[in-house]
Amino acid sequence: MRKYFLEIGVYIFVCYNVHKGYKLMFKRKCKITFITHGATVHTLDGIICDTEKYPKLNEFGEEEMEKVCEYLENRAVAYDTIYTSSSARCTQSAQIIAKLFKKKITTIDLPARNHGEWSGRSYEDFFDQFGPEAIIQKPKGGESLEDFNKRVSDVIDRLVEENRGNRIIVVTTPDVVQSAIAKTLELTPVNQFKNLIKTGTLTQISYFEGDWSSVIYSDHMPT
Repeated sequence: MRKYFLEIGVYIFVCYNVHKGYKLMFKRKCKITFITHGATVHTLDGIICDTEKYPKLNEFGEEEMEKVCEYLENRAVAYDTIYTSSSARCTQSAQIIAKLFKKKITTIDLPARNHGEWSGRSYEDFFDQFGPEAIIQKPKGGESLEDFNKRVSDVIDRLVEENRGNRIIVVTTPDVVQSAIAKTLELTPVNQFKNLIKTGTLTQISYFEGDWSSVIYSDHMPT
Protein backbone atom coordinates (compact mmCIF):
# COMPACT_ATOMS: atom_id res chain seq x y z
CA MET A 1 0.00 0.00 0.00
CA ARG A 2 1.41 3.35 -0.99
CA LYS A 3 2.18 5.87 1.74
CA TYR A 4 1.93 9.65 1.42
CA PHE A 5 4.01 12.02 3.54
CA LEU A 6 3.15 15.60 4.40
CA GLU A 7 5.34 17.79 6.60
CA ILE A 8 3.69 20.77 8.27
CA GLY A 9 5.68 22.83 10.76
CA VAL A 10 7.30 20.49 13.27
CA TYR A 11 5.01 17.56 12.42
CA ILE A 12 4.96 14.92 9.72
CA PHE A 13 1.76 13.17 8.77
CA VAL A 14 1.77 9.70 7.25
CA CYS A 15 -1.29 8.92 5.15
CA TYR A 16 -2.09 5.45 3.82
CA ASN A 17 -5.04 6.66 1.76
CA VAL A 18 -5.27 10.25 0.65
CA HIS A 19 -9.10 10.10 0.79
CA LYS A 20 -9.41 8.59 4.29
CA GLY A 21 -7.31 11.06 6.21
CA TYR A 22 -4.02 10.94 8.09
CA LYS A 23 -3.26 7.88 10.17
CA LEU A 24 -0.01 8.73 11.93
CA MET A 25 1.64 11.90 13.19
CA PHE A 26 5.21 12.39 14.38
CA LYS A 27 6.80 15.43 15.95
CA ARG A 28 10.02 16.63 14.39
CA LYS A 29 13.08 16.65 16.61
CA CYS A 30 15.56 18.34 14.29
CA LYS A 31 15.98 19.40 10.68
CA ILE A 32 19.47 19.15 9.20
CA THR A 33 20.56 20.78 5.98
CA PHE A 34 23.69 18.97 4.85
CA ILE A 35 25.87 21.06 2.54
CA THR A 36 28.78 19.51 0.69
CA HIS A 37 32.00 21.47 0.46
CA GLY A 38 32.89 23.27 -2.76
CA ALA A 39 34.97 21.74 -5.53
CA THR A 40 38.72 21.18 -5.24
CA VAL A 41 41.50 20.25 -7.65
CA HIS A 42 40.51 16.60 -7.13
CA THR A 43 36.83 16.98 -7.98
CA LEU A 44 36.91 16.90 -11.78
CA ASP A 45 39.20 13.86 -11.89
CA GLY A 46 37.25 11.97 -9.22
CA ILE A 47 40.28 11.47 -6.98
CA ILE A 48 39.66 9.62 -3.72
CA CYS A 49 40.80 12.01 -1.01
CA ASP A 50 40.40 11.78 2.75
CA THR A 51 43.23 14.06 3.87
CA GLU A 52 42.33 16.90 6.22
CA LYS A 53 44.67 19.76 5.31
CA TYR A 54 44.61 19.42 1.51
CA PRO A 55 43.12 20.30 -0.90
CA LYS A 56 41.38 23.59 -0.29
CA LEU A 57 38.65 24.98 -2.52
CA ASN A 58 39.55 26.00 -6.02
CA GLU A 59 37.98 28.99 -7.79
CA PHE A 60 35.02 26.94 -8.99
CA GLY A 61 34.48 25.60 -5.47
CA GLU A 62 34.31 29.12 -4.10
CA GLU A 63 31.76 30.00 -6.78
CA GLU A 64 29.70 26.95 -5.79
CA MET A 65 29.59 28.11 -2.19
CA GLU A 66 28.58 31.62 -3.22
CA LYS A 67 25.64 30.11 -5.10
CA VAL A 68 24.74 28.07 -2.02
CA CYS A 69 24.74 31.28 0.01
CA GLU A 70 22.50 33.02 -2.53
CA TYR A 71 20.06 30.10 -2.31
CA LEU A 72 20.04 30.17 1.49
CA GLU A 73 19.61 33.94 1.55
CA ASN A 74 16.67 33.79 -0.85
CA ARG A 75 14.97 31.14 1.28
CA ALA A 76 15.27 33.45 4.32
CA VAL A 77 15.29 30.54 6.78
CA ALA A 78 17.06 30.99 10.12
CA TYR A 79 19.47 28.32 11.32
CA ASP A 80 20.46 27.81 14.93
CA THR A 81 23.96 26.39 14.47
CA ILE A 82 26.42 25.83 11.63
CA TYR A 83 28.53 22.71 12.07
CA THR A 84 31.44 21.64 9.90
CA SER A 85 33.70 18.67 9.40
CA SER A 86 37.29 19.55 10.23
CA SER A 87 38.93 19.25 6.79
CA ALA A 88 40.23 22.42 5.16
CA ARG A 89 37.75 22.20 2.26
CA CYS A 90 34.80 21.86 4.65
CA THR A 91 35.97 24.56 7.05
CA GLN A 92 36.61 26.98 4.20
CA SER A 93 33.11 26.31 2.81
CA ALA A 94 31.51 26.70 6.24
CA GLN A 95 33.24 30.03 6.80
CA ILE A 96 31.69 31.39 3.61
CA ILE A 97 28.23 30.32 4.81
CA ALA A 98 28.83 31.57 8.36
CA LYS A 99 29.64 35.02 7.00
CA LEU A 100 26.18 35.14 5.43
CA PHE A 101 24.42 34.32 8.72
CA LYS A 102 26.92 36.21 10.90
CA LYS A 103 27.44 33.10 12.99
CA LYS A 104 30.42 31.21 14.29
CA ILE A 105 31.06 27.68 13.06
CA THR A 106 31.30 24.65 15.31
CA THR A 107 33.76 21.95 14.25
CA ILE A 108 32.63 18.35 14.78
CA ASP A 109 34.41 15.02 14.48
CA LEU A 110 32.91 13.99 11.14
CA PRO A 111 35.74 13.34 8.68
CA ALA A 112 35.41 11.67 5.30
CA ARG A 113 35.79 7.91 5.11
CA ASN A 114 39.35 6.73 5.65
CA HIS A 115 40.18 5.01 2.34
CA GLY A 116 43.62 3.89 3.45
CA GLU A 117 45.78 2.72 0.55
CA TRP A 118 43.05 3.67 -1.93
CA SER A 119 43.46 7.37 -1.19
CA GLY A 120 44.96 9.31 -4.09
CA ARG A 121 43.57 6.99 -6.76
CA SER A 122 40.75 7.94 -9.08
CA TYR A 123 37.43 6.14 -8.72
CA GLU A 124 37.60 5.28 -12.41
CA ASP A 125 40.93 3.46 -12.05
CA PHE A 126 39.79 1.79 -8.85
CA PHE A 127 36.57 0.49 -10.43
CA ASP A 128 38.42 -0.70 -13.53
CA GLN A 129 40.72 -2.79 -11.37
CA PHE A 130 38.42 -4.06 -8.64
CA GLY A 131 34.82 -3.39 -9.74
CA PRO A 132 32.36 -0.99 -8.07
CA GLU A 133 31.29 -3.40 -5.32
CA ALA A 134 34.82 -3.41 -3.88
CA ILE A 135 34.18 0.10 -2.54
CA ILE A 136 32.28 -1.37 0.43
CA GLN A 137 35.29 -3.41 1.58
CA LYS A 138 37.91 -2.37 4.11
CA PRO A 139 41.10 -1.10 2.44
CA LYS A 140 44.48 -1.62 4.06
CA GLY A 141 44.96 1.14 6.60
CA GLY A 142 41.38 2.38 6.18
CA GLU A 143 37.82 1.64 7.25
CA SER A 144 35.03 -0.41 5.73
CA LEU A 145 31.86 1.24 4.51
CA GLU A 146 29.99 -0.45 7.37
CA ASP A 147 32.34 1.04 9.98
CA PHE A 148 32.14 4.44 8.29
CA ASN A 149 28.33 4.37 8.29
CA LYS A 150 28.28 3.46 11.97
CA ARG A 151 30.55 6.40 12.74
CA VAL A 152 28.42 8.84 10.74
CA SER A 153 25.21 7.50 12.26
CA ASP A 154 26.50 8.01 15.80
CA VAL A 155 27.40 11.64 15.09
CA ILE A 156 24.04 12.36 13.44
CA ASP A 157 22.15 10.81 16.37
CA ARG A 158 24.10 12.98 18.79
CA LEU A 159 23.50 16.15 16.76
CA VAL A 160 19.77 15.46 16.61
CA GLU A 161 19.52 14.94 20.35
CA GLU A 162 21.57 18.06 21.10
CA ASN A 163 19.49 20.19 18.72
CA ARG A 164 15.90 19.27 19.54
CA GLY A 165 13.56 21.78 17.96
CA ASN A 166 16.37 23.34 15.93
CA ARG A 167 17.31 23.76 12.29
CA ILE A 168 21.01 23.25 11.74
CA ILE A 169 23.51 23.22 8.89
CA VAL A 170 26.21 20.56 8.61
CA VAL A 171 28.97 21.28 6.08
CA THR A 172 30.70 18.05 5.20
CA THR A 173 31.92 15.72 2.45
CA PRO A 174 29.79 14.01 -0.21
CA ASP A 175 30.38 10.54 1.25
CA VAL A 176 29.06 11.65 4.65
CA VAL A 177 25.89 12.90 2.96
CA GLN A 178 25.58 9.61 1.07
CA SER A 179 25.80 7.84 4.42
CA ALA A 180 23.16 10.09 6.01
CA ILE A 181 20.74 9.42 3.14
CA ALA A 182 21.44 5.68 3.27
CA LYS A 183 20.61 5.71 6.99
CA THR A 184 17.22 7.32 6.34
CA LEU A 185 16.29 5.32 3.23
CA GLU A 186 17.87 2.08 4.47
CA LEU A 187 19.90 1.70 1.28
CA THR A 188 22.22 -1.23 0.72
CA PRO A 189 25.94 -0.35 0.76
CA VAL A 190 26.22 -0.73 -3.03
CA ASN A 191 23.13 1.43 -3.67
CA GLN A 192 24.42 3.95 -1.15
CA PHE A 193 27.45 4.66 -3.31
CA LYS A 194 25.29 4.87 -6.46
CA ASN A 195 23.41 7.80 -4.91
CA LEU A 196 25.45 10.57 -6.50
CA ILE A 197 26.11 13.59 -4.29
CA LYS A 198 28.11 16.40 -5.87
CA THR A 199 30.14 19.21 -4.35
CA GLY A 200 28.34 22.47 -3.59
CA THR A 201 24.93 20.84 -3.09
CA LEU A 202 22.30 20.78 -0.36
CA THR A 203 20.48 17.79 1.13
CA GLN A 204 17.83 18.24 3.80
CA ILE A 205 16.66 15.54 6.20
CA SER A 206 14.09 15.89 8.97
CA TYR A 207 14.37 13.68 12.05
CA PHE A 208 11.30 12.79 14.09
CA GLU A 209 10.29 11.18 17.35
CA GLY A 210 10.00 7.41 17.12
CA ASP A 211 13.22 7.02 15.09
CA TRP A 212 11.60 8.28 11.87
CA SER A 213 13.38 10.46 9.35
CA SER A 214 12.50 11.88 5.96
CA VAL A 215 14.64 13.11 3.06
CA ILE A 216 13.10 16.43 1.99
CA TYR A 217 15.44 16.92 -0.96
CA SER A 218 18.94 15.78 -1.91
CA ASP A 219 21.86 16.89 -4.09
CA HIS A 220 20.20 20.22 -4.88
CA MET A 221 22.67 22.40 -6.77
CA PRO A 222 21.75 26.09 -6.81
CA THR A 223 22.14 27.78 -10.18
